[in-house]
Amino acid sequence: MIPLRDDNPTTRPPIITILVIAACAVVFLLVQPSGRTSIFGKQAESDTAFTVQHAAIPCEVAQGRPLHIDELRNTFQANDADACNAADHSPSGFPGKQVYLALVVSMFMHAGWLHIGGNMLFFWIFGNNIEDEMGHVLFLVFYFVGGIVASLGHVLADPSSTVPVVGASGAIAAVMGAYLVLFPKARVQSLIIIPPIVLFRRVAAWILLGVWFLTQFAVDPSSGVAWVAHVTGFAFGVVVGLLMRATTNRRRSPVPVYG
Repeated sequence: MIPLRDDNPTTRPPIITILVIAACAVVFLLVQPSGRTSIFGKQAESDTAFTVQHAAIPCEVAQGRPLHIDELRNTFQANDADACNAADHSPSGFPGKQVYLALVVSMFMHAGWLHIGGNMLFFWIFGNNIEDEMGHVLFLVFYFVGGIVASLGHVLADPSSTVPVVGASGAIAAVMGAYLVLFPKARVQSLIIIPPIVLFRRVAAWILLGVWFLTQFAVDPSSGVAWVAHVTGFAFGVVVGLLMRATTNRRRSPVPVYG
């Protein structure tokens, strides 16, 4: 199921949601080599080198240092996804890299048009309502903390991985988790594809988000999808949503269920 829009109006403009979407678009189109090549049609510097230099990598975060040259060779030439080697004494590939800051930088990087398009679609549909509930500043903090928590979940699941992780999916999963708790009955216009059938239906948010969450456990481990980050971010969002529901007075009545 692909969400297209929700029947859940907001009371204030989603300033942070719009700014985050704009920032991700600018980074993808004007900063990342792959994005610059796609928009200008010119050859850019190695996208792989740029990604390694700026994106979060589990091994680097777990060990607090950039990958060594031999680890990079084993990863990208020998296709060893778990090339982390604490005993490797070869020089660092990017010695100036701030490996913890990369956890945040990665949230603005994407692997392609489908990746960024899907992420921003989900974020726009669900993010504006959570921003409306939290307020701009708290929502911004929630978004970044959710993304970092999601990335750390991925790191803990595979600390020896030397494959870069990019995308805002973990942070957006946190937003979706909070939406599930705060607006479970909101109706979401969705594209439902069951080959060869294609349907447009309005479904309750809890159904769409519940299906999305369950499908994460069916992701092929070799697909490159950081499903553990998605699950971790979603769980974080659910916890925050439950805390909000338990400790604050909701400004709006629950969204009605339409027949």
